[in-house]
Amino acid sequence: MKLSADLQALSERLGHRFDRPELLVRAVTHSSRAGANREDNQRLEFLGDRVLGLVMAEALLASDTGATEGQLAPRFNALVRKEACADVAREIDLGAALKLGRSEMLSGGRRKQALLGDAMEAVIAAVYLDAGFDAAKTLVLRLWGQRIGSVEDDARDAKTALQEWAQARTMPPPSYVELSRDGPDHAPVFVIEVRLADGQSAKAKAGSKRLAEQAAAKTLLATVEKSGS
Repeated sequence: MKLSADLQALSERLGHRFDRPELLVRAVTHSSRAGANREDNQRLEFLGDRVLGLVMAEALLASDTGATEGQLAPRFNALVRKEACADVAREIDLGAALKLGRSEMLSGGRRKQALLGDAMEAVIAAVYLDAGFDAAKTLVLRLWGQRIGSVEDDARDAKTALQEWAQARTMPPPSYVELSRDGPDHAPVFVIEVRLADGQSAKAKAGSKRLAEQAAAKTLLATVEKSGS
């Protein structure tokens, strides 16, 4: 089986040459495009989630041999959650290769976080089935890259911490406002501002609303904690 041009390009971005290219085809096929002769990626997504989890568990144990389970769990969750998978998918432009039904395509399916996250997990499974665990592990560690080293910061939920700070001072919860969205569909950049009822605010930009909100909350939290207000 010969891959189409878009899937061949994706294979090159992944850095993996498939001996069984039909696995990659299945990994990028959404249920809206599946049919009698075309399987969707749901079963691969299920498997990929488990492969990703094992890779990340091993990586976290190796990177911090003294960490407790209580310290490791939030770091693990930050690395394997759907948002993280979708962010990685955007970085390799996985959306451009998705096989979607017409309605899903017209509704912006190539940009949807859930679809991108599911497809990323399915791609991991495809590599695993094609070449084994070591190949899938190499892929995951390369694509997740610096996220693993900086996960301790990411694992702290700044939005929750800022909301708790506000509630402790009888303020309403912080509000988040999208100021702008720029860039192409497969690699958007969001600018978000978080505001407190007392007028304090902070801005941040990132490749997803969630990351921008977290970054803005982290900046404002650091400011209010430093001021001791």
